[in-house]
Amino acid sequence: MASLFIFLPLGILAISTASIFIKLSDAPVLIIAAYRMALASLMLAPFASYRRVWKGWKGGDVGWLILSGLFLALHFAFWIASLKYTSVASSVILVTTHPIFVGIGARLFLKERLNLTLILGIILSVLGSGLIGYGDMVLSKEALVGDGFSLLGAIAASVYLLVGRKMRKDQDLLSYIFPVYSTAGSILIILALIFQRPFFGYSASTYLFLFLLALVPQLIGHTIFNWALKYLPASMVAIAILGEPVGSIILAYFILGEGLTTWKVLGGISIFIGILTPYFSQSIILRHR
Repeated sequence: MASLFIFLPLGILAISTASIFIKLSDAPVLIIAAYRMALASLMLAPFASYRRVWKGWKGGDVGWLILSGLFLALHFAFWIASLKYTSVASSVILVTTHPIFVGIGARLFLKERLNLTLILGIILSVLGSGLIGYGDMVLSKEALVGDGFSLLGAIAASVYLLVGRKMRKDQDLLSYIFPVYSTAGSILIILALIFQRPFFGYSASTYLFLFLLALVPQLIGHTIFNWALKYLPASMVAIAILGEPVGSIILAYFILGEGLTTWKVLGGISIFIGILTPYFSQSIILRHR
């Protein structure tokens, strides 16, 4: 449908701002993640209440919605933590390896065939991750820790996308995103309380960035991709999200003054080729049928 070509680029642009807002805030990791999801949920609450979204839930839906929210919370906790240790470039490149994990998950849980091109893509992506990790290890051990957090964030995002694809086939957008965002926000608030992270006492600019984080990359960006899951396979939505590193790296260069190392460029190229290889191959096959 034509609207996909309008909204998907808008979604990519929106999520590209997330790493910048996070880097500019001075709050702890769990507080940033909790505010992002809690504020997004609160902004959706009036619409969800008016629509009475819970009426559209079936018996087994609640468990899947909670599972999706759990892995969304884990995705943000790991990925935001990575930005505290490594650069925007390394973090966003590694966290967008999730199409590979989506492919593996589809094979394990949906019994889809793992073909040769997908295996090649996995190898190239692992190689690219290794190059970035090696380059960051030379810089500092902290950067390598950040890379590890980013990869864990990619795995969590893969589960979130796979569950979203399953649920969005039968549910309207608001009935899905409101409980998922609310679950993620509740989990992150509980984690912040457990680890005794303060919710107040930050600068006015930090609260502004937290609000923008909830509004732009979450309510606009993530919601657009959740909308697209009804019409596209999870793997194709994951591919669309690959535009995030490009936008984030450009913004980080101009706003944060972050440069690129040779290892990051080589690793990023390897990852992108690895991720695009199976889908490019599939498009050629479909075109010649």
